[in-house]
Amino acid sequence: MKLLVVEDERKVASFIKHGLEEEGYTVDVAVDGEEATLLAHVGDYDAILLDVMLPKKNGFQVAIELRREGRTTPILMLTSRDAPEDVVRGLDAGADDYLSKPFRFDELLARLRALTRRGGAQRLDALQYDCVGMDRLQHRATAHGTPLDLTPKEFQLLEFFLLHAEEVIRRTTLLEKVWDIHFDPESNVIDVHVGNLRRKLNAAAGVPLLQTIRGVGFLLRREEAPT
Repeated sequence: MKLLVVEDERKVASFIKHGLEEEGYTVDVAVDGEEATLLAHVGDYDAILLDVMLPKKNGFQVAIELRREGRTTPILMLTSRDAPEDVVRGLDAGADDYLSKPFRFDELLARLRALTRRGGAQRLDALQYDCVGMDRLQHRATAHGTPLDLTPKEFQLLEFFLLHAEEVIRRTTLLEKVWDIHFDPESNVIDVHVGNLRRKLNAAAGVPLLQTIRGVGFLLRREEAPT
């Protein structure tokens, strides 16, 4: 699940980003309203965490613009401005929920889960390919009904492969979609994580599912085991 965090206080943004990534989310960060609008246009986000007091363009303006364009991505506003009139203004601007700072992180997670359950009608909460299934809301993956013991990054990788089953996925695409866009492309960390996921997935499935296409990338496709 991919989130956009819009927060100009870098320590707060870093805290939220790292906490969400530990929960298995993929997170992009924007530090002002203009960057938020730009990323919302090019990114396929499941939800947006939007601060109100932002440079260049405030959160109310960002929400209004996104809704005016017909974008239905759930928006959770985060702000220290919790007067009733501010809450009303935020909801009228297009926010789906409003969370006052300071907040408990478990409450943030609960509100995110609630938003993504009822928002984004086009988003698939249950993914399936062959014997592999995933419940994105419960953060659970299975093979033949048996739970897979995956790290948060392995879960994100499997989610992306399930969304693009039988498509060849380039390493550069994984860098952009699953890792931070500024990640060092010379690192072998992708191959390590995909290799670990492949071993777990193929062993649980009983047949090869996750393949490496040499010199190109990776492919989730059933390949019958030799008899």
